[in-house]
Amino acid sequence: MMRDRKLTIKELARLANVSVGTVSRALNDRPGVSAETRARILELARAHNFVPNLAARELVGQSTLVGLLVPPGVPRYTPYFSLLLEALGEELWRLGLRVAEVPADSRGLPLGQARGYILLGAHDHDPRLEALRQQGVPFVLIGVQEGVFWVAPDDVGGAYQATRHLLELGHRAIAHVTGYLHHQAGRERLQGYRMALGEAGIPFRPDLVLDGKFQALAAYRAVRQAWERGVRFTAVFAASDEMAQGAWAALEDLGLGVPAQVSVVGFDDLPEVGEDLTTVHQDIPILAREAVALLKEAMEGKEPYGKRLPVWLVPRGSTARREVG
Repeated sequence: MMRDRKLTIKELARLANVSVGTVSRALNDRPGVSAETRARILELARAHNFVPNLAARELVGQSTLVGLLVPPGVPRYTPYFSLLLEALGEELWRLGLRVAEVPADSRGLPLGQARGYILLGAHDHDPRLEALRQQGVPFVLIGVQEGVFWVAPDDVGGAYQATRHLLELGHRAIAHVTGYLHHQAGRERLQGYRMALGEAGIPFRPDLVLDGKFQALAAYRAVRQAWERGVRFTAVFAASDEMAQGAWAALEDLGLGVPAQVSVVGFDDLPEVGEDLTTVHQDIPILAREAVALLKEAMEGKEPYGKRLPVWLVPRGSTARREVG
């Protein structure tokens, strides 16, 4: 019966007895799939007429590639990047498109051509935006920038929720481990942190803002060095789960219990980090779905606009009420 119509990617995954992500990786020729599994998926796809529609478009010169452009200096091999790439792949396959990171020059501009682009990370004076606009190439930014198609989580609101949670637990000396402050996400998460402190009447302390560069190791070093030079705090809000993980490791190496002595909150709710971290949840599959929907509108020549996606706090075992006395 299925031979009479084109399969969906979910049906193909069910036939192959694998996850949708595995099918996406196999069809996009990405690593993480054994040769045997890849061959089985491709054979099922051919047998049920899943691939030929995409292949035919390539043969007549209509590119099916959507390029992923990552700003210079931003690490690729992270849980967040992997989850986002997989989710984008699944969404684009529903449109008969595929996604892959494309080579770029020192300014982040693509070296090559694609049907459209998804830009990861909004940062100050981003040359990618104007260059792609001038070329008339459709794109969507995962981040915030007026005048283009964009989608982003509520970074300010999420950071506010995280900091407010710690304040409600009685913490007053709350360190913030930041990402890159010339990137929109890092800057807005700092803004949400400051907003919650100001609302509670707590003065902002620059010495409690620690540069974690959106990396676990940098966060580890920043937290450890701050404590060793005498900066004291009873809680940490990190602008990503990976930095929260680095901060937690630093605190343990300093002999400080989490959450008995210092509470820790992250941002992203990445499954790889574990089940104990209190964090701000952002839905990466929905982010990918909205990004692809906006890219489709960009390809149709519609007027650009942006979307903010809701986030919410997920309390777990890394935060506790501050004991006074």
